[in-house]
Amino acid sequence: MKAANIIIFISIILSIHFLVNFYIYNRGLQWLESIPSLKGAFKITMLILVLSYPIGRFLEKIWYGPPATTLHWIGAFWFAGMLYFTLTIVTIDLVRLLNLLFHFLPEKGTESYLKLKFISGSVISVGVLSVILIGFLNAWHPKINKFNISINKPVYGRKTLKIVAASDIHLGTIIGPRKTRKLVETINELKPDIILFAGDVVDEDVQPVIKQNLGENLKQLTAPLGVYASTGNHEYIGGVERSVKYLEEHGVSVIRDSCFLIENSFYLAAREDRDKNRTGHERLSIEQLIKQCDHNKPIILLDHQPYNLDVVQIAGIDLQLSGHTHHGQLWPFGYITKKIFEVSKGYKQKGNSHFIVSTGFGTWGPPIRTGNRPEILEITLNFTDKKEQ
Repeated sequence: MKAANIIIFISIILSIHFLVNFYIYNRGLQWLESIPSLKGAFKITMLILVLSYPIGRFLEKIWYGPPATTLHWIGAFWFAGMLYFTLTIVTIDLVRLLNLLFHFLPEKGTESYLKLKFISGSVISVGVLSVILIGFLNAWHPKINKFNISINKPVYGRKTLKIVAASDIHLGTIIGPRKTRKLVETINELKPDIILFAGDVVDEDVQPVIKQNLGENLKQLTAPLGVYASTGNHEYIGGVERSVKYLEEHGVSVIRDSCFLIENSFYLAAREDRDKNRTGHERLSIEQLIKQCDHNKPIILLDHQPYNLDVVQIAGIDLQLSGHTHHGQLWPFGYITKKIFEVSKGYKQKGNSHFIVSTGFGTWGPPIRTGNRPEILEITLNFTDKKEQ
């Protein structure tokens, strides 16, 4: 049954992929009506763009080498191209529909009409390529997002805790050695007390991570209290046990449905990702997870997907760190994630509980961000005793 569901899911995704590309292809041929000599090159280009991602991902499974990674990169860029070409072409088609009512465009088939069509297509193409380039450059320049939070619980021997955190790194073909090295260097420069990763450290299949030896960079992370991570849905998509094993072997302690005391000062807890439930095994509830914790001490929770914040508040969690949303990553998807999640990005306080949802460090699919910037979180926790207030 599981295999059948996977086949159905992949079939639906591929069907949408080919239908969207056929729409772009059809409109592209219309754009080139005035220059028929370019149609042959356009057809070949579209064929490469359409097939590059599925073929690249398939090849990576059997032979991880330059042909597979090149096709993967081309296909990943084209996902953004598909989005923005579709949005702009749909807009043009709406204008054409309005023209049926108000007749403000040149007559179809005239020289003026063909010229307008070519100019419109050229402007769209240059515009989409510019958006992709700007989004690519943006994705390579993360910002440091700083938070200063007070927790009304005493921590003996410590007044503050400096956390540096990231989520949705997506180590793999797209997030390779250079980006991983940048992540590690930036985190270490912030001199954290503890480093936390809120899921999706690995982008599905761990094989590209192993082939590029990205774990050697992770081993360079330094923090006196350690480096910890929770699982995300992408670890489960690619095979959670292999991903966790690799991270553990390279200096990242993955916490899976457990809660433990650090330096007798505060608790660090992490939930398995929601996708564990798809494996036939339920993850622990919040109540089950923290029943082993002393609520007189601060409790920090890693939970990749920021659902059911009310439940977390009622359970008495002091700080939850999440990711998953990417806040849409590509405009205009951020409007959708804002409707789905109570917090799609940034900070929110509910009662005595503090929530931070990161836009993520890496990218999924296109190596592009047009809806927001990637980020690393620098969080300073200030511990106070209620009796002192």
